[in-house]
Amino acid sequence: MPAVLRRRPILSCALFWSAIVTSTDARQPAASVAPAPDLAYIDSSIENGSPVWYERLDDGAWRVHLLYDHERDSPNRAAGHLHVRLAGKPGARLTLEIANLDNVWNGRPGSVAPELKTVAISADGQQWTTVPTDALPGDRVRVTLTMPGETLYVARMQPYRLSDLERLLARVRTSPHASHRTIGQSAQGRPLEIIRIGNEAAPGTRNPAPGVHRVFVRARAHPWEAGSNWVAEGLIERLLRNDADAKRWRERYVLYVLPMANKDGVARGGTRFNVNGKDLNRNWDRPADPSLVPENAALERWLEEMIAAGRKPDLAIELHNDGRGLLHLSRPPVPGLDVHLAKMARLEALLRARTWFTEGHTDGEFRNSGTLGDGWLERYGIDALVHELNANWIEGLKSHTSAAHWQAYGAALARVFEEYFADR
Repeated sequence: MPAVLRRRPILSCALFWSAIVTSTDARQPAASVAPAPDLAYIDSSIENGSPVWYERLDDGAWRVHLLYDHERDSPNRAAGHLHVRLAGKPGARLTLEIANLDNVWNGRPGSVAPELKTVAISADGQQWTTVPTDALPGDRVRVTLTMPGETLYVARMQPYRLSDLERLLARVRTSPHASHRTIGQSAQGRPLEIIRIGNEAAPGTRNPAPGVHRVFVRARAHPWEAGSNWVAEGLIERLLRNDADAKRWRERYVLYVLPMANKDGVARGGTRFNVNGKDLNRNWDRPADPSLVPENAALERWLEEMIAAGRKPDLAIELHNDGRGLLHLSRPPVPGLDVHLAKMARLEALLRARTWFTEGHTDGEFRNSGTLGDGWLERYGIDALVHELNANWIEGLKSHTSAAHWQAYGAALARVFEEYFADR
């Protein structure tokens, strides 16, 4: 007969692990609940939130990696927009290290780290304060913040979102002094509006009222540059008032504003390009390709319709943000360039006299080829320029930037335009 195998008793998995836990618990005190982390999550899903990924460093700081926009058919890339919501422990001290600032422009490295000197913070996403950053080697900056509660918003500057634009458009719709029209759509189908304020001649009339001049302003061609939107809003709101000054300005000139040129980029938290990888402040030296830059093609159609109706703008300003805040006066080889530069000198003098502007203009043989300022001057004979606004510091006020300062600047432009056209 074969030998009988004697089986050993086998513990079930549950009993096995129970024995281990019992044995362990007998040797060690009961474990306490783990403390809440200083930073639980970085939320980039908020409106206008910038796409990021992040990691904890050995020294306890959190490195936040911005994601790049890439230009079509080009090595150029751009990162610099920052807008996230931190979730963490109230009272915690957090150090954020912002990385991936080594942009490429015109095929060459063009780090924006030296320009990222401040960030804006807010406990509720509504009231913002600007604080300085610390520069590090290797295209990085750091900022140390205290969590005021369970959440803290951090942005490159006080955000201006699509919902903020809708709020402004609602104000325009109820004003007897303004109107707006949709001139086209963005690449993703968002409407592109132009707001009109002022006593323009009736539609279909080729000749406007005597003495009426026309100003065109475009903002937010680059999605990160929210300050340009606040300036445009400040100008619009000032002209919608019912006081004597606003009434006189509306009779003296007509303002046309395209308040948010790159809506898709703002919606997705981008930095520079549209969703097709095109820069909306380039290639104005030739007709726009509607399949790649429908935003510019729509504006181009509007402008050519205005010119055909005898309503060509007398002045065009493209609003931007950067780290210097200069007036970019391009110098294409056009007849009467000296006359154009003399007008721009007059405009600069008025900005210095009536606003907090002090930074000055580009000198010498500067050529900003393909920008709206350059292209509209060269192709259409319109006195046009690119107006950068320092994203970090307002030298004329000795102050960090804020939405309130941008709005005040926009409001002051209303008087600048009146005096610019005086005796003309």
